[in-house]
Amino acid sequence: MKTGLERVPCPLRATALAAPEAPSIIRSEDTLTFRDLDRRVSAAAENLAESGIEAGNRVALYLPKDERYIVLFLALIRIGAVACPISTRLPPVGVAPLLRKAACEALIAEDEALFESTETARKVRPVALLEDGVDHIETPKPLDIPLVLPATIVFTSGSSGAPKAALHTFGNHYYNALGSNENIALDAKRGDRWLHSLPLYHVGGLSILFRCLLAGAAMILPEPGAPLDRAIAENSATHVSLVATQLLRMMREESVPALETLKAVLLGGGPVPSELVEEAARRGLPIHASYGLTEMASQVTTTPSGASSEKLRTSGQVLPHRQVSISPEGEILVRGETLFAGYVEGEAVDLPLDERGWFHTGDLGDLDEDGYLDVRGRKDNLFISGGENVQPEEIEDMLRRLDGVEDAVVAPVPDAEFGFCPVAFARMADGTPPPPDLAAALEPILPRFKIPVAFHEWPEDAGQVGMKVDRAFFRQRALRLAPGRQGN
Repeated sequence: MKTGLERVPCPLRATALAAPEAPSIIRSEDTLTFRDLDRRVSAAAENLAESGIEAGNRVALYLPKDERYIVLFLALIRIGAVACPISTRLPPVGVAPLLRKAACEALIAEDEALFESTETARKVRPVALLEDGVDHIETPKPLDIPLVLPATIVFTSGSSGAPKAALHTFGNHYYNALGSNENIALDAKRGDRWLHSLPLYHVGGLSILFRCLLAGAAMILPEPGAPLDRAIAENSATHVSLVATQLLRMMREESVPALETLKAVLLGGGPVPSELVEEAARRGLPIHASYGLTEMASQVTTTPSGASSEKLRTSGQVLPHRQVSISPEGEILVRGETLFAGYVEGEAVDLPLDERGWFHTGDLGDLDEDGYLDVRGRKDNLFISGGENVQPEEIEDMLRRLDGVEDAVVAPVPDAEFGFCPVAFARMADGTPPPPDLAAALEPILPRFKIPVAFHEWPEDAGQVGMKVDRAFFRQRALRLAPGRQGN
């Protein structure tokens, strides 16, 4: 799978030279051309160097998603520094441990409380890096980037444990975008534009940026809090990445007629109910189901355009520059040009591979005869009830197929007779508690040992980790609600 390439043209600079007036970032108030973006990135790169940030330094970004974030992120890569996006959903006290884990030498932020609560040596406000300098940038020349250049540290969701710091090279992001664009056409000459609907501190959000840069296509930055259907319609978006909840909300609003400009809807970030995918396809949305992970820089498998309803129930076929295999135990194994450089713990970097170079994802799945991947769930979510294997994701999928159930999470609780039994948290579309007949509705489609012994209302304080549900939270809540437990 090795390409033989050591360096590739900088995608931003290449488009700035070839199509300088092409739109790069579209906002509600104005549009930034590729020439504008390239000049601002070059100016910010000079300011970063003047502030003392050097090649190889790890620099945390704790900022709202806007064009400043994108400029600074790209400027860090341009000077050879490592960008470390941090979730702005974390309070300042939660940021410091991540900075230590990633061994960040600098922090770019605006939050004064964050500056006071962290020990990072160099703290810089974005205004000091973005002011002046643009008019002094010389006429740009072609620019190359080494594929092995350490480029980002992205934190995993941590939905089943403490988040890990994954180090990616520029080549990891480059080949992820290249393979994605070969499967889902992104044509700048036809005016394609991708609505940026995911956080930039998540690998899915970064992958949108790299796809657009590589294709020379525009990226739309919607107004914070703006409904996605409105942002799509008002900006004539042709591509969008969604998680299941976002698609469900759009479908509920009956907004499909306003989405007629869409050429591709990429679904990811976790399980997507098959009924939701089928309903979206019936209503004419160009759905692409996918499977990916932080360690592979985002997408690994995706369905092609025009996939049948049967294939849309899967997570698609392996994309170029990746490889997928299934272990004898049913675990999904991955490798390829997009595989990360390793987990960071301070200055140490560890890449845990088996003797054949495969990374063990911890996910369970199957490949059909056509090479389509069916993801069954996480190995570490599986539990034993009365000697039988119970995979919570299977029960959750069945629950989401029932009328009125918007989302569901299943967790194990101890049981004197069976060891563990499943209980479910169900979020109903109308906001009411789960109806008493959910168990009866599951009886025709699940064996008795997989039917939850209790159905709880979705907690108002339910948390998320990245774009995934916080399973540790639900396990703890299930234990609190179990009969005989204190603190119910």
